[in-house]
Formats: sequence, structure tokens, C-alpha cells
Amino acid sequence: MARAFIAIEIGKYVDVEIGGGFLKWKQKDQYNGNGEGKVEANLIPIDLRLRLEPFAPKMKHVNPYLYLGGGLVKHELKTIPEFTSYNYQYDDSTDEINRWDAFFPVGAGMEIKLSKQVLLDIQVGTAMTLTDKINGIVIGDPKDGWFNYGLGLVVTGRTGKDDTDRDGLYDDDEEEIYGTDPENPDTDGDGLKDGEEVKTYFTDPKNPDSDGDGLNDGDEVKKYLTKPNNPDTDGDGLRDGSEVTSYMTNALLQDTDGDGLGDGQEVNDFKTNPLVTDTDGDLLGDGDEVIKYKTNPLKADTDNGSVDDGTEVRRGTDPLNPEDDVVKEEIKVGEVIILEGINFETNSARITPDSEERLLKAYNTMVNNPNIEVEISGHTDSRGSNSKNQVLSEQRASSVKDWLVAKGIAPDRITTIGYGEDNPIAPNDSEENMLKNRRIEFKRTK
Repeated sequence: MARAFIAIEIGKYVDVEIGGGFLKWKQKDQYNGNGEGKVEANLIPIDLRLRLEPFAPKMKHVNPYLYLGGGLVKHELKTIPEFTSYNYQYDDSTDEINRWDAFFPVGAGMEIKLSKQVLLDIQVGTAMTLTDKINGIVIGDPKDGWFNYGLGLVVTGRTGKDDTDRDGLYDDDEEEIYGTDPENPDTDGDGLKDGEEVKTYFTDPKNPDSDGDGLNDGDEVKKYLTKPNNPDTDGDGLRDGSEVTSYMTNALLQDTDGDGLGDGQEVNDFKTNPLVTDTDGDLLGDGDEVIKYKTNPLKADTDNGSVDDGTEVRRGTDPLNPEDDVVKEEIKVGEVIILEGINFETNSARITPDSEERLLKAYNTMVNNPNIEVEISGHTDSRGSNSKNQVLSEQRASSVKDWLVAKGIAPDRITTIGYGEDNPIAPNDSEENMLKNRRIEFKRTK
């Protein structure tokens, strides 16, 4: 049997094949006479086949396949034997010995790659028809059919300049130079075509993460805008993948929080937070602490002197020297100091958090003068009843004492008294003056 065909690839594993051929049918008539009578017919089969290639494109040089299909075969009976008697009669009428009938081929084969353009095709198969009259002998079922095997050459039509997967690289170059798959435009599955990787980004088309930074090349190019062949795009000492997935920093910016320290320095050297400019909350930027003041950016009070670094810098003391944290104040017996900046919640004796710094000064005075005793007095403005103001002033004085005692000052060194609205230091005729009258006074009694 001689056969020619054209195959069209419709998927990675499926081809459609249209073919036609010529088959010389020869057999001996085993049913009549002495079994030696010769029967000959000419067949012209034309068919459409679906070819399944289960191992494509993994097997590059050998391609096993299965096929099945359907078509029409023209059969023309040429020679029949003559006997004196017949067990099965021949039907050699003109309309029966030269006609078209349907047939269905199935089989398997294997293509062996000889070159880019030529394949060796080995094939075995069978075909069944819907007629019993191809050889003219009418015996009923089964219908006529044939087995076939073949050896042939397939011309692929491909050249070295083909770009089968349309990735921007010739098939030959993919196989011989780059080692990529000429039937897959993105061999490593990183979201970039092989041609883009080779010609535009200079990345490895067989490695989804060319620079090994934890981000695939496609994400670096399209999502993060980092360099896919440089593991640390911004040069801050952190890999792009670590910045994006672990530290949430900007892989394109060396100093994400703008504190004067590179992200890598913060993470690797100083252990500070690269997303927060003031890791320890002392109101000094991490960069200023490290570079300018030489303080610890992880510790609000570097010298453990009781005053945070930011306060020391603002007031002009040394944040590295604990001895100057407490400014000693010489207080004479009977001297009164107004503790400005101690505030309370409205109509309450609860001290507000912003009073901490001023209270610390009072505390330091008591610590640095261990022999003195003081009276803490509370004062109010004239709003509200006199009796209510009296109680509120006593409660506020007691709150200040309780704060100092909680810090370690002996309670017998402090007495408290409330004067209500009786001792104003300014007329209660404006908000500014009433603010002056709402005060805590600190007086040495011994």
C-alpha cells in the first residue's frame, strides 16, 4: 500500500491527518475450488484520521502515536477465478465491482526523528469496511477489511528558521543553543516568553528565578519592577524577595522609611524596624540615633538615666550620660514651685499621660534631695461650686502624691492639701487666667 497525507497540529497532543493512497489487493480464494484461485482488486482509500500523541512534546526524538478515523475506499475487482462449482458465489456485476464504500482505519505507529525536516514513520494498523464485496466473494459477516504495516518518510516542512511557539527564538536556536522547548513559549513558566528572557532581560529562560532572590522573573519585570538578574535591585543589602515577602519594604528604595538608614542596615545591623522611622518611640529618628547622637535606636533611654533620648537632645543634655538626666534644683524651706504642665481629665483627679515629663522632674528633685519634705497643694479656678472645687483640689493633690509614692518616694515625706478656689494667682476673668489658677504647687516644708 502506498499512502500520502497532510497532517495539521490542532493541539499539543492531537493532529488531524488527511490522506489518500493506493492498495493492490491480492488473495487466494480459500472458499471455492482447490483454494488456489487468484483474486485481485485495486483500492483507492481516502480518509480523515485523528492522531493522538500521548508523549508529545516530552519525547523529542521518538514520537509514538495512535490513530483512528474514517473515509471512503474505491474498490475495483480486477481478477476472479473460474470454477465449475462455487461454495460462495462471486458478485461481479458492474455496479458492485467498481464502487465507493465507507471504511474505518485504526492503528499505531512511531515517528523517529532523522532531522528537523525528515521523520521515519513505522506504522501497523487495520481497516474495516461496510461491504462484503471488495473481493467479489459474498460470504456475509464479517465484512471485508485488511491489515497493513508500513515504513515511510514524513517531511515536516520545518526549517531551522521556524519559530513554532512564537516566542521570538528560532526552533533550532532553542534546541541547540538555549536548551528551551521550541513548542512552549515560556519554558520555565515564569510569565516571560523565552525570547524576552534571552534578548530583552538577559535572564535564564530555563530558570523561573534567574537571580535566586525568591521572586520569579515575570513578577520582577511586571509586578515589582525590580531587576530579574540582580538579587538586590536597590543595593540595600536585602534580597528583593525578602523585601517583598518578609519585611514588606520597597525593593526599589534603599531606605523605605526615610530615617537615614538603609533597609539592610536596619534589618541586619541595628535590628530596627525598616518601616518605622523611630523604632523605640523616643522622638529621634533611627538614623539620627545611630549616626548623629550614637544612641541606641532600640532603647528610648540609652543611658538609663530616667529621661528618654529625645527629651535629652531637645533640652541640651547628653543622652549618653545618665548623670545629667536629673537637673538638681536647690529648694529652700518654704519655697513654692508651681508644677506647670500637670494636667487632669475634666472634672476628675485622673492625671493625663502628657503630664509624665513634669512629674518626672518633681520625682527627680525628691530623689536628689533625700532629706527634704514637701507639701503638695491643689488649686482650682472659680467655676463650679466652692465645695466641689475644694474636694477636687484635695483629690488632685493626692493623685500627684500617689504617683510619686508609686515611683518609690516615701509617703511620710509628702503631705497634701486642697485650697479649692481660695488662692487664685490671677483674676478668673479669662481662659488663660483660669488655666493659671488650675495648678499644683510643690512647697518644701523641711
